[in-house]
Amino acid sequence: MLATKRSAVCLLVVGLLLWGGAATRPSAQAPGGGATSAGPADPQEIPRRVAIRFLTDSDYPPFNYYDEDNVLTGFNVDIARAICLELAAACDIQVRPWPELLPALQRGETDAVIASHAISANALKFVDFTDRYYHTPARFAGKRSAGRLDATPEGLEGKKIAVAKGTAHEAYLRAFFRDSSIRAFDTPELARDALITGATDLLFDDGISLAFWLNGTASKACCEFKGGPFGEPKYFGDGVAIAVSRDDPQLKSLINAALRRLRESGRYEELVLRYFPLRAF
Repeated sequence: MLATKRSAVCLLVVGLLLWGGAATRPSAQAPGGGATSAGPADPQEIPRRVAIRFLTDSDYPPFNYYDEDNVLTGFNVDIARAICLELAAACDIQVRPWPELLPALQRGETDAVIASHAISANALKFVDFTDRYYHTPARFAGKRSAGRLDATPEGLEGKKIAVAKGTAHEAYLRAFFRDSSIRAFDTPELARDALITGATDLLFDDGISLAFWLNGTASKACCEFKGGPFGEPKYFGDGVAIAVSRDDPQLKSLINAALRRLRESGRYEELVLRYFPLRAF
C-alpha cells in the first residue's frame, strides 16, 4: 500500500489553507522533486484534454462522500469538477477503496487521484503530485472566556496544554513549548474533555479536526481557536495535493494552471467556505 489511510476524520480541516507551500490521511514527510510546481507556463500553450479521469474514495466527509441522495460530493469532488470546468474538459470521477487509488494510477486506470493524499517521500517514489491545494496545520483551542492569548512559547509559559499522547502535536509542544505544562492524554477526546472541564488552559491538535469539534455539539460551544496555524512540515506534513502519473507532466501542468486560476478568481475560497465555515488552515 502506498499510503496509510487515516483512521478517522478527527485526525485530519485546514486561519486558512496555506496555499503553496495541516491528520491528512497519509503521513507527510519532506517534499520531493516530484511535488514542485510545473512553472507558470501559459495554459493556452498546453494541449487541452477532452476529459480527465479522477479517482477518489467515498468515506471521508467532508472531502469525499455520498450525501443523503447518494450523490458523490465533498470538497475534493468539487475541486475536481472546478478544475475540469477551468480546463473545459469533461470530468469523470469514479470511486474506489482507499488502498486501491494510487495503484490504479500507476496502472494507468485513471489520470489523477484526488482523495486528500499528503505529499510523502514514499508516495513520490511511485507517483507525482500537483501543487498543494491545502495544508493540515496544528492549532491551539481555548475557552472563549479566556480572551486573546499570545500563542507563542513565551506567551504560553506556565499554561497547561492538553494534547493526545504519542502524536506529532505532542512532539511539537515538547520541542518548542518547553516552559508550558504539557498534559498528554491517551486520546484526542480525553484531551478535549480536559479543556472543556477546565483541567487545562488550552488544547493543541490537528486544525481540521478541531474546526469540526469547535463547530459541533461535542464542544458545548466552550471554545475557539487561539492564535494562528502551525505548519512546520517536519511535524505536520508538507501539504495535500492531487496525485498524477510521473509519465504525464502535461496533465500536471494543466491542473496546476487550473488551481492557480481557481484561487485568483475566488472560486477556491468559495469552496473552502462551503465546507469549512470555521477556518482551520
